[in-house]
Amino acid sequence: MSDTRLNTAFLAILACILWSSAFASVKIGLQFTTPLQFAGTRFFISGLLVFPLAFRFNPSFFRVLKMQWKMILLIAFLQTFLQYALFYTGINLIPAAVGAILIGSQPLFVSLVAHFTMPGDRMTLKKTLVILFGILGVALVSLAKDPGSATGHVALLGISLLIAINILSGFTNVIIAREKGMIPPLVISSTSMIIGGGALFLISIPLEGLHAAPKPGVYYLSLGWLSLLSAIAISIWTVLLKRPGIKVSDLNFWKFLIPLFGAVLSWILLESEKPAPVTISGMLIIASSLVILNLVHRKNHSIIKEKA
Repeated sequence: MSDTRLNTAFLAILACILWSSAFASVKIGLQFTTPLQFAGTRFFISGLLVFPLAFRFNPSFFRVLKMQWKMILLIAFLQTFLQYALFYTGINLIPAAVGAILIGSQPLFVSLVAHFTMPGDRMTLKKTLVILFGILGVALVSLAKDPGSATGHVALLGISLLIAINILSGFTNVIIAREKGMIPPLVISSTSMIIGGGALFLISIPLEGLHAAPKPGVYYLSLGWLSLLSAIAISIWTVLLKRPGIKVSDLNFWKFLIPLFGAVLSWILLESEKPAPVTISGMLIIASSLVILNLVHRKNHSIIKEKA
């Protein structure tokens, strides 16, 4: 594996591990506040954390903002405002492990969107089979849940909202990948989180009321961790999406790690959620699918080098 591919794989895994910790952390924080207000506060802080780096590495930050304000607003709306309004509302209605599993099916939706919208990022037979293999692992993990914990109209609404996120994420990833070189990655991540987070907080006031009362330390610990992981993970992902030669569908395949780590962390941090034997089987399948895909990529890369 080349240094670039190894670096990309490492950063993608790091981002997914960080994201996987969000499910349990969000459930902890939501015990003390409302979904939209929690999301807005989190992402506004995350954007502020990234801003100094974005300005440091891009002295023309405000000129880029002036020239590309329409695209920045679009990404802020799709990637932060709409996606996380759906996520926080949905995760508030279902168990954290179920949320991690549903988000874990995202690579399939992203691959389908990329197939129809990104030239050169088509679904091959091998890629399709490996993705379906990964989805089988996600399905096995989901079957391990107590049926009574994710049924009824409320849970169905939560599940539907998280599936909608998967489709939305596919389109957002494609939009960012198509803008290679136009907007620096850190500028996108900083501005989209500040604008999207601020909008989420403002709209939460008339919808949920203003919850400004002091909260216990565990809430601030949860908020701090979520803000930090968003600043790091979203910035990493934006950088990777803009790398030359990176295919949206291939990069998003790493998100199969999210249900694996997300479920484990939920079991550790949340007393109400426990594993089952079939869950372990599903996790092994997910891990195997990632290994198989990377072996296929490595073989294809070797063939291309030999032909060159």
